[in-house]
Amino acid sequence: MPVKAGRDLRIDLFRGLALIMIFIDHIPGNLYENFTSRNLGFSDAAEGFVFMSGLAAALAYGPALAKGLSWEGTSRLWGRAWLLYLVHILTAVWAIAIVSAAVQFWGNEAMLAKNAFKTYGTDPFGFLIGIATLGHQLGYVNILPMYMALLLMAPALIRIGQRSKWALLATSVGLWALTGLFRLNLPNYPMQGGWFFNPLAWQLVFSLGILTGLAIREGKRLVPVKGWIVALAAGWLVLTFAWVHTEWMLETFGHGTWQLRQWGVPFFIAGFDKTFVSLPRLTHLLALAYILSLPGIVPRIAASQAVAPIRLLGRHSLPIFALGTILAIAAQAIKQIHPGGLGQDTLIIGTGLALQLGFAFARDRLGPKAIAKRKRHRETSGPQLAFGPPVVLAAGNSPVPVPPRPSRSAAR
Repeated sequence: MPVKAGRDLRIDLFRGLALIMIFIDHIPGNLYENFTSRNLGFSDAAEGFVFMSGLAAALAYGPALAKGLSWEGTSRLWGRAWLLYLVHILTAVWAIAIVSAAVQFWGNEAMLAKNAFKTYGTDPFGFLIGIATLGHQLGYVNILPMYMALLLMAPALIRIGQRSKWALLATSVGLWALTGLFRLNLPNYPMQGGWFFNPLAWQLVFSLGILTGLAIREGKRLVPVKGWIVALAAGWLVLTFAWVHTEWMLETFGHGTWQLRQWGVPFFIAGFDKTFVSLPRLTHLLALAYILSLPGIVPRIAASQAVAPIRLLGRHSLPIFALGTILAIAAQAIKQIHPGGLGQDTLIIGTGLALQLGFAFARDRLGPKAIAKRKRHRETSGPQLAFGPPVVLAAGNSPVPVPPRPSRSAAR
């Protein structure tokens, strides 16, 4: 019997939770960062976002690429990448303005020594060239360039996955391994080194999301529900949680991974590097994603009215992410000028989340375009998965994309 179309509210919920945790984690030194997902094990909200982004790309753009690398599908993905570039430049400019104001009006030159701002004072022309060309990325304002690079790669990755899921897995794992073995990365400018979020390594997380999305489109699970897999995933989550919170395990297991590296095991296999998506971080993400995807309590929680504000944030992920990034940089400046304490941190974080929620509400309910769109698509509109286009559930709970309506003005 066909299942009535509706939203997969888990996506909005997880995306909203990730936005909240990213905002809190981007304000270092506050009490609440001890309760975000990075305290659960080795991975954090960034891995979750990239995984969901790959899933969303497969769901939304897969049909346009099903018969080959068509310009229709490719141009839509590359157009999304261009939008991310513009949003990234906007957030970077605001970050520069906030730090400049902290120095100009409060003499807070310490901000120039953090988050890759040092070059701003020593080589301003090189700094600005790097900002525009993505060769120089400020701390806490550096995830969108990686995602943009992944969207440029997405047409080929999706097409490979459509032809053979094993081929995509082999290609992605192979590129990840080569990237780690030879320390491949995109170059920085004017500083030395490479991108903190290395897209050549992070494409593995993105591709695993693509594989999951392609399986969902077929009405299947990428990894079936099996008792032994559930036990293995849950056991790894428990072990990693104990690992990061127990001094004895930190010292003992930490020494063990160090010893493996001394014996020649690559650092991205026996390490915890975020730039190259080390194996422990990757397996923690996969175990967490598997457990959260199980049927049962999670879908009921996601549908609860109590978490509606979190789902609202998740439905507008890109603008909320941008606003949250700007507010987090402002909060860092405030804490640098006036360290304060728990009360100040609570006020800063509470105010920031309230502003983001208000912005999401305004976009969702009060804007004339939002009202018109909601009226037109009252029966068929779905969530925007990880900065992607709307997706709805068709028969068999398989998400399918809602075709976009032509824009009246490309400039608009």
